[in-house]
Amino acid sequence: MRIALSQLTSVPDPRRNLDTVREQTLLAAEGGARVVVFPEATMACFGIPLAPLAEPLDGPWATEVRRIARQADVVVVAGMFTPAPDGRVTNTLLATGPGVEESYDKIHLYDAFGFAESSTVLAGNKIVTIDVDDVRLGLATCYDVRFPELFRAHADAGATVSLLPASWGAGPGKRDQWELLVRARALDATVWVVAVGQADPTAGGAGPAAGGSAPTGIGYSAVVGPDGRIREQLGAEPGLLLTDIDAAEVAEVRRKVSVLANRRL
Repeated sequence: MRIALSQLTSVPDPRRNLDTVREQTLLAAEGGARVVVFPEATMACFGIPLAPLAEPLDGPWATEVRRIARQADVVVVAGMFTPAPDGRVTNTLLATGPGVEESYDKIHLYDAFGFAESSTVLAGNKIVTIDVDDVRLGLATCYDVRFPELFRAHADAGATVSLLPASWGAGPGKRDQWELLVRARALDATVWVVAVGQADPTAGGAGPAAGGSAPTGIGYSAVVGPDGRIREQLGAEPGLLLTDIDAAEVAEVRRKVSVLANRRL
């Protein structure tokens, strides 16, 4: 399966971000991608009020993403914000395209490093997988990567790939943590991890990130094999990476290192 990783820098205007989604999806489709993965907060960057721009899954932003996916004949996974019943929003991944219509609400909220996502975002509680061309893919978002149980749950549900859109917070050691964690989650669950982050706004020429401690991205999106090795990776700036995933490699690794079968807890 060919998967495209679109590492971009979201801006506060959802309409401008849709233009980027359209452009990147069509480029990925021309390159033979079956799935195009965009970062967390593709709809709009963190560091701005989220409730005024949140839309339901049948709203205009998600509807246009569906149209783009249909036009390109690919599955698109992109981060957006949907209204929550208590006045907050949910941090949602929309997965849409031929034979796929699903959404995942981020379970683990980023209340760390001076940022309190839970003050404006309501946590989800449902594990979600999608099937594309007989390959099952689990959905996770950013801070979820610090919780191995979710990725093992993907594997238990039959997934051989975990998709991880993110908007990783910058700071000392944060790139090291990002790379360590995505590799560890691949090893924990013996799955491919396709980790797609927001680009570093300064590297992409967008200027300093807004919102103080808001996580606006560092780049370094990565494709990690089920053996924990980084197979391909982008830098800090925006970019589009097309990668070929061999789902059969998961079974081979699991025969050698049966961590799922050997679990006692």
